[in-house]
Amino acid sequence: MLGKARRSFGISIGILLLGFMAIGVALVYRVMRDAPPPPTAEAIALPAGATVISSQLSDGAINVTYALDGQTVLALFDPATGTLTRSIAITTP
Repeated sequence: MLGKARRSFGISIGILLLGFMAIGVALVYRVMRDAPPPPTAEAIALPAGATVISSQLSDGAINVTYALDGQTVLALFDPATGTLTRSIAITTP
């Protein structure tokens, strides 16, 4: 009789733990689903007279390739604030 009580107790504790795990998974899912999207810059500033060749959002930066006075430049901007973080001149040998 004592063995039957232990087995019943083990089964009920197992079901209780499964219930707690299901609640935890549901809470984590709900928090991750309702997380707001990261902020994005509404505008970035390029030098006057620059002609944009291409732009894309990748690797946590806004990449803009533009031409100005015969020189091609790759500018990297912070996606949250729109500030220039790095500028790379592209040259051909």
